[in-house]
Amino acid sequence: MEPNKEKKKKLEINMKRVGELLPSITRRTITAGRFRFNLSPQEALDILTTAYCYEVKSRHVDPKIDERTAENLISLAEFITSDVPKFGLMFCGTVGNGKTTLMKALQRSINYLNDQRHFSFMDDERYGYRYEPGLRIVDVREILRAAKEDSKAYDALKTKNVLGIDDLGKEPAEIMDYGNILSPVIDLIEHRYDKQLFTVITTNLVGKEIRAKYGDRIADRFNEMLHVIVFRNSTYR
Repeated sequence: MEPNKEKKKKLEINMKRVGELLPSITRRTITAGRFRFNLSPQEALDILTTAYCYEVKSRHVDPKIDERTAENLISLAEFITSDVPKFGLMFCGTVGNGKTTLMKALQRSINYLNDQRHFSFMDDERYGYRYEPGLRIVDVREILRAAKEDSKAYDALKTKNVLGIDDLGKEPAEIMDYGNILSPVIDLIEHRYDKQLFTVITTNLVGKEIRAKYGDRIADRFNEMLHVIVFRNSTYR
């Protein structure tokens, strides 16, 4: 018979040791910042509502804040002033119910606050990104055009600190370019997910439709990335 062998020690997770090691492992990295307003929720709500009313009036319509619109504004104000792990927004609902108007109101609010630096946002030096003020809003078809015709413009959209994508879902999921199949919107979203860049999306699609069009991988990333505001009101047009 073989000599008695020492009994193999059972491995166990040692969270105390993990806590001791964590500072030395992470000391060379920079945590990606979260874009948020350094305001109280009420202050943010006042500014967002004012900007929303301006956007409505600019279309020669008398602004009326009904119950559903108020709910959407409050949800946005609470999210944009909170310290949460999500790094984006999705406005979803039927056509003509104010999704793009609210995104433009957010854009105008950011422009208003920018000079006063009422933001929490760290420059991400890991990837060479610097904070560029303002929310840029692009129609989803602009992403397709840039991917096919202007690689620098496409890369600028991928790396913009705060980007708004309007009407996600009305574009083909794939396009042909000199015989190659491209998925520029999916690639852009994947990049922004990996780098945790703040992204605002409007869409007429619901959850199942998003999963069917873009696949499980993107749908699951959206669940992690985006705070969803569902527009339950009917069209204002």
